[in-house]
Amino acid sequence: MKRPARAVFLDRDGVIVREVGYLRAVERLEVLRGVPEAIKLLRRAGYKVVVVTNQSGIYRGYLTTATLHRLHRELKRRLARSGARWDALYFSPHGPDSGHPMRKPGTGMLRAAAKRFGLDLRACYLVGDRHSDVQCARNGRLAGAVVVRTGAGRRYKGPKPDVFRRDLLSAARWILARNDTK
Repeated sequence: MKRPARAVFLDRDGVIVREVGYLRAVERLEVLRGVPEAIKLLRRAGYKVVVVTNQSGIYRGYLTTATLHRLHRELKRRLARSGARWDALYFSPHGPDSGHPMRKPGTGMLRAAAKRFGLDLRACYLVGDRHSDVQCARNGRLAGAVVVRTGAGRRYKGPKPDVFRRDLLSAARWILARNDTK
């Protein structure tokens, strides 16, 4: 019997790229060490890699949607130079008090990816660094929530994730090891 499609959802800031507040300029875009390797490991293991990111800087007027798309094109290009790529990227431009289902901890981005790729969300993971990431994983009934210590996760206070990991590469290895034992 064919295994249902699975994904690892990745927050962007503090997980894939260095946390700099509101990222508005390509010059401040820095891919964190180990990220390309982590993405390649997950994809080789059959996971879809889906970036899910709250970008309230658009709502706040700090950057435009066009600027955000330019940043994401550059990020995609830099990852591709290392042989890594994501399967999809979703972002929420909504403000923190909007209650919009696309904004984490809402599950709109997860559900959009589930529909697109035929994912079984109960077999998926979310790697983030904030309370809203863990709550999103819980709200979506994912298999697990991982908090990495590369961004806001260094000072994490919130609902308990399944595990804390040093960085995305360590998180990817934990996810893969966990599924090798099932």
